[in-house]
Amino acid sequence: MRVRSMRVGPLSLSGVPALFLKPTQAVFLLPWLAVLGCASPRSSSPALAEHPMTPGTGSSSFPAVRKPETAALKAELVAKHGEASRARIERGVDQVAAQWREEDGEMEAFIREQFISDPKVLEATFGRMEHIFEQLDGHLNELGRELRWATDVDQGPLLPVDPLFAAYDPGAPVTEDLFRAKVGFVVLLNFPLTTLAERVAHAKDYTRRQWAETRLAGRFYRRVPSEVQQEVSRAGAAADLYISEYNIWMHHLVNERGERLFPKGLRLISHWNLRDELKADYADAAQGPAKQRTIIQVMERIVTQTIPAAVINNPRVDWNPFTNAVTVAPPGTVEDNAPPGQARAEAAPEPDTRYARLLAHFHAARRVDPYVPVAPTQLARAFEVQRELPEERVKAVLEQVLTSPMVPRVAQLIEQRLGRKLEPQDLWFNGFRPGSSRSEVELDRLTRQRYPTAEAFAQDIPRLLRGLGFSKERAAYLAERIRVDPSRGAGHAMQAARRGDFPHLRTRVEKEGMNYKGYNIAVHELGHNVEQVFSLYDVDHTLLAGVPNNAFTEALAFVFQARDMELLGQGKPDAAAERERVLNDFWQTWEIAGVALVDIAVWHWMYEHPEATPAQLRDATAAIAREHWDRYYAPVLGGQGSPLLGIYSHMISYPLYLPDYPLGHLIAFQIEEHLHQKGPLGVEFERMARQGAVTPDAWMVNATGSPVSAEPLLRATEAALAR
Repeated sequence: MRVRSMRVGPLSLSGVPALFLKPTQAVFLLPWLAVLGCASPRSSSPALAEHPMTPGTGSSSFPAVRKPETAALKAELVAKHGEASRARIERGVDQVAAQWREEDGEMEAFIREQFISDPKVLEATFGRMEHIFEQLDGHLNELGRELRWATDVDQGPLLPVDPLFAAYDPGAPVTEDLFRAKVGFVVLLNFPLTTLAERVAHAKDYTRRQWAETRLAGRFYRRVPSEVQQEVSRAGAAADLYISEYNIWMHHLVNERGERLFPKGLRLISHWNLRDELKADYADAAQGPAKQRTIIQVMERIVTQTIPAAVINNPRVDWNPFTNAVTVAPPGTVEDNAPPGQARAEAAPEPDTRYARLLAHFHAARRVDPYVPVAPTQLARAFEVQRELPEERVKAVLEQVLTSPMVPRVAQLIEQRLGRKLEPQDLWFNGFRPGSSRSEVELDRLTRQRYPTAEAFAQDIPRLLRGLGFSKERAAYLAERIRVDPSRGAGHAMQAARRGDFPHLRTRVEKEGMNYKGYNIAVHELGHNVEQVFSLYDVDHTLLAGVPNNAFTEALAFVFQARDMELLGQGKPDAAAERERVLNDFWQTWEIAGVALVDIAVWHWMYEHPEATPAQLRDATAAIAREHWDRYYAPVLGGQGSPLLGIYSHMISYPLYLPDYPLGHLIAFQIEEHLHQKGPLGVEFERMARQGAVTPDAWMVNATGSPVSAEPLLRATEAALAR
């Protein structure tokens, strides 16, 4: 939901970005995005029937599910509607019975009345459902956006009530209300709730209408009480606000000689801006290495929670992250826009707040688990349901990159360029990017001059899109449907869910204007927004709005982001730059693949230790991060025992989103390879985005000719090294 910003969907009405689910399955109906991204829970009724839902911890109010005998009813319906309807009758009755409760009334009478055999009536019902759900999704999405406006958009200090509004989920009761109103049962009775295996097997022969039917029924694959939904929402909102305010004032980092390496006023959010500053420091030959080592020390203290609480978002104190000493900052060094705070030289560590927020996500997920017997853990839902890619397949692809023989060869090339042995900060080496030799100061000057406000960026969108290969007409069409807001956090793209509403692009705009970091984020989010416009306004069925999962919207955003320097007027890439692009894509994928595995492993640990305290989770996360570092990274980068892989803020605010990044890089590379052969970008980007939310491999085959794979990137990297 972010390379610079990952939250690609609205905060869904279950407390996470709607990107984590397909937009047609907005989270108030299918709780987790999310992105997603931005990502499609569906399952067969037999599986539901075989695993009766039983209450778990904190779910004692959940009523028992009645499992009526349905054979006679099915026979009666077949006799009435004919043998041609048998398959639909048997499947539909099973789907209804799996979710029916005693309080719902007389099931047999409902089924007799609501089963539709007339094709014309079925077609009309489908059309009515598609229209109503677009309106319901869209307006609830807008309500959620308004409730979170103050916490998402930088419009001055927060009021005490703002986080309370952000935590409120107006859509939490919607799914249950639709079941009680029997609308959900009408869908389950008349449309197929398919398994992932079925969708994969039939991907080549499904019609667009059949795809839309599967997404319609998929909305009702589970029935979670509204109070459980609200807990998910509260956990997500609290974590998101915590991360959005986690800033380090860099001028107040000092070394043992009291020197300040960073300029006054530089406020960096963790982890996104810290990482981006580290990347930018490669252009500073004099002080760059010292700056980078300082940032690494800050990151590691955040992961281990040894960071003093007093230094978080507080420029009134100075901090030496190596010794952990805290002193009161001299008055002349304190920034004019300093947030409210106290100037106290206190070194007490942050009280494991980072891991308390993560545990809140976990406990909310556990309350959901009993209501989803076909995917009874957050891990199962994240992979089998939302990504529609099995966890083992994803992990295998990531490990294929991590253990590739290309890694030491690319590392050797980086060492040659740096003239030194690699260090942990080189996890984020960006020297392969064309234009990366330009200083951050120069890039900041260019972007601040061009974009003094968020509105200035909005006004420039038509030009940016024409520069990316969209026609003048399509650029205008897109620009009219995208809104730009200054972000309180690192930035995100917030999708729309109905035609007539518009996606919002959020990026941070500092007092002096948009710096290069904010611009780079904005270009990435613009890619999300363009996809969101095409996959809503131009898809043939709004039930298919969106993309297969978060990795795909991230991939499409990466395609835009890779051209940010070109859009600044820094020239188009030549053959040498193309080689650099391949090597950069490989190194970035290698970097984030290990982070993704840490995210997955931490969730497995939490399920294995459900009563863990924040302190225990802190120690476990650090241990998992160190283990993965030593296995995959220490042989190349040194830093034995570093917990650095645990720094990514997504782990706290968007649980289990991180695997979408390496997948997104791999998908983006396949898309780029296709664009080089077919082009132009504008036409092909639109064609791809208009496919909508089909399964991942089906989307990729239609888009590029081959399924999701690491092979194209690995082959291209080997060829690039041979040049």
